[in-house]
Amino acid sequence: MNDDDDVCLCFHVSRRKVIQFIRVEQPRRASELSNCYGAGTGCGWCRPFLERLMESERPESESLPAPHDYAEQRAQYRRRQP
Repeated sequence: MNDDDDVCLCFHVSRRKVIQFIRVEQPRRASELSNCYGAGTGCGWCRPFLERLMESERPESESLPAPHDYAEQRAQYRRRQP
């Protein structure tokens, strides 16, 4: 996943936006990332990935799945939700 790919697919929040938000705002809790264009407040699929970015000392180097795989895994996740 590169910086321009969406981490939050519900609200189309890119990895770049999340990393910049983390650098500038320095949130203390992962839930505060919702202030970044609503990231993590839709279906919930991206929350573990947002937490990984936030907890990483170097979020720009954090490895996330390829965009196609990420979208497919999210589709499977959404099909399992009530």
